Amino acid sequence: MLSAAPRLRAVTGREWWDGRYEDLQVRAHEASGRRVAVVTLDLPGRRNSMSGPMTASWVEVMGLLRDDDDLAAVVVTGSAPAFCAGGDLSWLVSDPDASVPDLRARMLTFYRSWLAVRELEVPTIAAVNGAAIGAGFALALACDLRYVADDARLGVPFTALGLHPGMATTWSLPDVAGQAVARDLLLTGRLVTGAEAVGLGLASRAVPADAVLDEALAAAERIAAAAPVATRLTLQTLRSGGHTDHEAALQWEALAQATTLATEDVREGIAAASARRTPQFRGR
Repeated sequence: MLSAAPRLRAVTGREWWDGRYEDLQVRAHEASGRRVAVVTLDLPGRRNSMSGPMTASWVEVMGLLRDDDDLAAVVVTGSAPAFCAGGDLSWLVSDPDASVPDLRARMLTFYRSWLAVRELEVPTIAAVNGAAIGAGFALALACDLRYVADDARLGVPFTALGLHPGMATTWSLPDVAGQAVARDLLLTGRLVTGAEAVGLGLASRAVPADAVLDEALAAAERIAAAAPVATRLTLQTLRSGGHTDHEAALQWEALAQATTLATEDVREGIAAASARRTPQFRGR
């Protein structure tokens, strides 16, 4: 059940779920005594393209979410029927006399604004309920998990517009699905369905469009029920691209697992498993 004001400890300063944001909706979902943020791109008449006001709202929300110690996960979705059609094309060509250095600075600001989702210390989940194109698909790739509508159209057709790929897709696509898939999609610009995306390793599961958000929330609830310290350490390991070699993995895991062994949560987890009950983790 979604709630605009969950009965949980308030964050210091402004509560993110109480804000009014332009071209963006934010709701809180309670899970295992913690919060899951549901952030909805809300410009359906333009297929949720990344408008200037939406971008400003996104940056504000990401900043507030970073300060919420009770946050367990973030789900990103779009107002039907699309997830996100990408950047605002009219903005891209609004200043034909702009210099390359000026355009570069502008694009870096835009990229970093939207990729701020990667700076959150909790798992992020894209609920791709419809088309995710260009920068819109890049946003989904920036999330840790993706659940997609089976008939959604996904792709990065930058070169078809005369553009080099942006939003770090030349890094994120190979990272998520490997070089072969990345070269296929980036060089041909072809679109794939959600069902095909699962087979290519781009998404975890494809379901009917009206079930995508529920699927993503179910994953967020499973994350919220796990131990916060262990989850965050695991997440940082995965986001760093893994390890350079087998020994590096052993060294890091010995340190990270020792860190979790020193927490109260691991004792609670073992006790709960022995008693065959649900553990009550506290993040310490």
